[in-house]
Order: sequence, then C-alpha cells, then structure tokens
Amino acid sequence: MSSATLSPTAPVSARPSEVTVTDPAMVKRAVKAAALGNAMEWFDFGVYSYIAVTLGKVFFPSGNPTAQLLSTFGAFAAAFLVRPLGGLVFGPLGDRIGRQKVLALTMIMMAAGTFAIGLIPSHASIGLWAPALLLVARLVQGFSTGGEYAGASTFIAEYAPDKKRGFLGSWLEFGTLAGYIGGAGLVTLMTALLSTDDLLSWGWRIPFLIAGPMGLIGLYLRMRLEETPAFAAELDKAEESRPKVKLREMVVGQWRALLLCVGLVLVFNVTDYMLLSYMPSYLTSELNYDSTHGLLVVLGVMALMMLAQPFAGRLTDRIGRRPVIAFGCAGFLLLSVPALLLIRQGSLLAIALGMGALGLLLVCFTASMPSTLPALFPTRVRYGSLSIGFNVSVSIFGGTTPLVVTALIGATGDVMMPAYYMMAAAVVGGVAVWFMTESARRPLPGSPPAVETEDEARALTSGAQG
Repeated sequence: MSSATLSPTAPVSARPSEVTVTDPAMVKRAVKAAALGNAMEWFDFGVYSYIAVTLGKVFFPSGNPTAQLLSTFGAFAAAFLVRPLGGLVFGPLGDRIGRQKVLALTMIMMAAGTFAIGLIPSHASIGLWAPALLLVARLVQGFSTGGEYAGASTFIAEYAPDKKRGFLGSWLEFGTLAGYIGGAGLVTLMTALLSTDDLLSWGWRIPFLIAGPMGLIGLYLRMRLEETPAFAAELDKAEESRPKVKLREMVVGQWRALLLCVGLVLVFNVTDYMLLSYMPSYLTSELNYDSTHGLLVVLGVMALMMLAQPFAGRLTDRIGRRPVIAFGCAGFLLLSVPALLLIRQGSLLAIALGMGALGLLLVCFTASMPSTLPALFPTRVRYGSLSIGFNVSVSIFGGTTPLVVTALIGATGDVMMPAYYMMAAAVVGGVAVWFMTESARRPLPGSPPAVETEDEARALTSGAQG
C-alpha cells in the first residue's frame, strides 16, 4: 500500500443507487449492542487477569510465587493460541451467513466457558484435573473470542455513516473498558471484603459465575439486531445464496492489508495487555505493592481512558486515523521508560502519573482501531480477513505479553522489561502507520458511501452527476 495520505475530507462521487442513508436509531442500537456485548466478554477476560495471583494458588499450588504466576498466565496465553482457529472458523462464517448470527454464537460460547471456570474444583480437591479443566475452559473462551472483536468492529463500521465511523467505533472499546472496570471493581471489592482464606476457598468463583446471566443479556441484545447494510448489499449481489469465499482469497488476496493489520494490532494489544492485564500483577509481584491499591490505580486509569475515548474517536474523524495512531506510537517509544521509572518510585502519586500517561497514550489506539481495521479490507472478505489478521497478531504478541514479560524479568533480572517491550511494539506500529492509507470520512472498501440524511445523499450524487 502507498504511504500517501488521502484527505479525510476528500469528496466521494457516487450514483444515487450507490449511496446508503443510515438509520440513526438502528445505528445507535447496533453500537449499543456491540459495545455492551463486548463489555460482557471482556469482563470475563479481565477478571482472569486481575485475580491471577489467587488463581495461581488455587490451581497451581507450589512454593514459588513466580512459578504460580507463570502457570496462571500460561493458561491465559493458551487461550490466545487457539484464537486464530476461532478466527478461521467464525470469520469466514460471518462473511457467509452474516455478522449478527456469528456474534450471537460467540457470546454463547464465551459465557459458557467463563461460567465453567467458576464450577471447577480446586487442585486440592481433584489434583491435576483442576488445571486441565481450567485449560479446557480457557480454550473455549479463546476459540469463541476469535470471532468477537473482528465481528463487533465490522458490525459497527458497516452501520456507521462515513463521517462518524471513528466516533461510533470508539464506543466498542468504551465497552471493553467498562467490562475491565467491572471485572477490576469486583475483584477489588472482594479483595477488600473477604479474608485470604475465603477468597481462596470460594470467593474467587463469584465473578466467573456472574458470566451466566451476563451472557444471556448480551445474547438478547445481539439477537435483536438486523444485518448490516453492507452485508445485505453483498447478499443482494448473489442470485441464490452467499457464495463461499475461499481462504486463499482472504489471505493471499489481502496480504498487504493483512501485514498492516498484524502490525497495527501488535502495538495496540501489546500495550493494552501490558497496561490493563499485566501491570496489576507487576505492581504486586515485582514492587510488593498492596494488591488492592494496585487494582484501584488501574481502575482509575481505565476510568480516565473511558472519559477520553469518545473525544479521541471524534478526533480521528476530524484529523484522520493516521495522525492519532502515529502520536500514540511516538508516545510509547519516548515515554515508556520514564513512565515505568515513575511507577517504580512506589508512591501512589508517582504510580498514578506513570500509569495515567500510558493510559492516555493507549487511548490513541483504542479510539482508532475499531474504525481503522475494518477499513483495511473489502466487504466481501472483511470479517474473515480481519479475524485472521487480528487473531494471529493477538495470539503471537498480545495475549502472550504477560507471560513473555514475566519470563524475561525472571531470566534477566531487569525490571524495566515492560518498557522495552512496549517500545519495540511502538516501532512496529509506527512502520504500519507509515504504509497505511487514511480511511477517515471515506467509504469502506467494497461498500457505497454512507451518509446520515437524504440531503447529504442528494448533495453527494449531484456532485457525481455534475
């Protein structure tokens, strides 16, 4: 792809039959259902991260706290290793039978896997069967999540009008942060109210068991949605049924876009999992910081990110996705070491400042990616290609971040490894930004322009006719 930037406000010519006028009420329902469903799923995933130390004692008893944490994060990472398989199944399926049906299916599987974790007996009760069953439940979670993010971001992107795709897409990650905050808040509350013995014996099960009713709510929201206009238009092109898209077309035919996707997702997820999943355990295991206070700091950072999220999303519509993502990459490259040094000072103020700075830089990615990534691929293969690229990158680089950084610190003794890891990710992300094409205020590839009103449609088509 060319590194040239297309103007975010450049006019797009179109014939009257090729302009989609969006329904504001339907768009709002689509964004709400995708964001709330995503919040449900990431509540489940977030809880696992925040209660990792306790899970290590329940499922992997040993005299070495580092070994316990490594084992727990190993099970965490294992779920990400099967995400590409989930992407290979759910992505092409979403391009064939529809986005809405697949998103409902992933919700059912994710909730079932999380609920099952809350029912598993401890290692003290059934021995090695306990960690084995935990691994199976995590694999179910990971497989289902393989179709989640690509589907949800595709769903919002295909519903949104072109000029508001960044703003509306940013609410997907708003939902993710809300889910993380729900998980962190619940773990923090339990840690504060329950004794260590109660937490180890039964308290840790509570957040996982909550996944059952939460999953039913998310399923209800997603079942009430209709298919996106872009996918409906693709169906209309087929005489009888949606033709099957070959894997070769999704991968080889989209190799440039896939490489960009992998690079962008790498910097997005390495920094995301470093800050939101790994740092609570880092504060506890490496800095001997009180676990409750560490979780409260992360909770505050996520609340700050939620406040900034829609404003940053709107900014990507005004100035473009590339400048916002590039700023985030430059920020992580330059500020990761100073921020971690601040965190290592150990005072509450220093930790809050360091974490807050990293959190605001992360918003550059969380606000941009839900609208940037779907725009890399044409409608015909969007769900499938995005699922493959996204999940390969998350599996290799994102989900393994806690495990790799913990292992690197153990091997080298260098507690600055988290900063170096984020800096390396920022370099990769910067290269991807250089080669990506600006997509703000432009139609999605393979789809007609999408506008909010009939007047906008007439203005667009009259410009084309003139």
